[in-house]
Amino acid sequence: MTGHAWVTQLLDDGRLSRSNPDPQAAAKDGGSAILAGLLGDLATDHGRLRALLDPHFSPDRMLALRPYVEEVTGRLLDQVAVQEQPVDLREALALSLPLLVMCEWLGVPQEDKDRFGGWIQDAAGVGDPVRSKQGLGELFAYCGRLVADKRRDPGDDAVSRICATEGISDDEVIGLTAFLLFGGYETTVARIGTCVSLLLANPEQWQALLRDPGLVPGAIEETLRMSMPNPHNGGMPRYALTDFEIDGVAIRTGDFVLLNTIAANHDEAVFDRPDRIDITRDTTGSLAFGHGAYHCVGATLARMQLQVVLTQLVARFPTMRLAVGVDELRLRLTTLIGGLVRLPVTW
Repeated sequence: MTGHAWVTQLLDDGRLSRSNPDPQAAAKDGGSAILAGLLGDLATDHGRLRALLDPHFSPDRMLALRPYVEEVTGRLLDQVAVQEQPVDLREALALSLPLLVMCEWLGVPQEDKDRFGGWIQDAAGVGDPVRSKQGLGELFAYCGRLVADKRRDPGDDAVSRICATEGISDDEVIGLTAFLLFGGYETTVARIGTCVSLLLANPEQWQALLRDPGLVPGAIEETLRMSMPNPHNGGMPRYALTDFEIDGVAIRTGDFVLLNTIAANHDEAVFDRPDRIDITRDTTGSLAFGHGAYHCVGATLARMQLQVVLTQLVARFPTMRLAVGVDELRLRLTTLIGGLVRLPVTW
């Protein structure tokens, strides 16, 4: 089998888990340590908690949220338009939009956005375990206060609706809220940057969008397929639940396994000329949001934000281009999620 086939099969068939059968003996890399602290006991009851979260990401909920995303994106781009060029689009757009959207959707007071945004960035770091642990601690403490507030005074927001679920404990709501804040913020910041940079680095693809804005959804899927999280983190951290073999390599129960979705998304057996960006490509089989039971629950929200951003950028800044050479763009290598350090653009 090819690499893509192995990854999808292992995500499907239950031989791997986010939690180790023997937690005390579990080996971890930086990324898995962060995820273990974030997920806590949630991974042990994945099915029930996934079923609880799915309705909050329904098409109707995302459709209701979209006008807010469009309004905030437009307001941020109004500010971009009057700044002195070049503009760092990561700083001016990507850092703010997901934060504001998560606040609106989850019911987090807007005045708290900068506080928890900093904690999430600290928690995502892989270079300083102490700082990462402190960031997680601050994030969980904040979520504890937020959940207590929602229990006393619920609103029309996702955290209040989760709190209202029969039988759910405060610890579960706190864990889910922290997970959603972390997963919905850092990943979307990174993907906005890589999406725009990939398109601007390939002007013929940008021009294709100008000619046909209907290609925006395909452009999102293709740039997600091409996106590179931190390349120094080998992939999705998992643990073997049983003994098995991959191409002659023995995997034992409890072994630490990294599923390299980046390599799978560049498998020539699945994607023709995979290192070439093509926004008209059929991206069926892309593992950008995982696969199977562990497919990212927030994929619909992330896609919606990316589509709004790209649609408005193409319409408002048709002559946008990178202000530096592609080789001058730098990846954030000290964070689990990756993304760009800066995205300087001009128009």
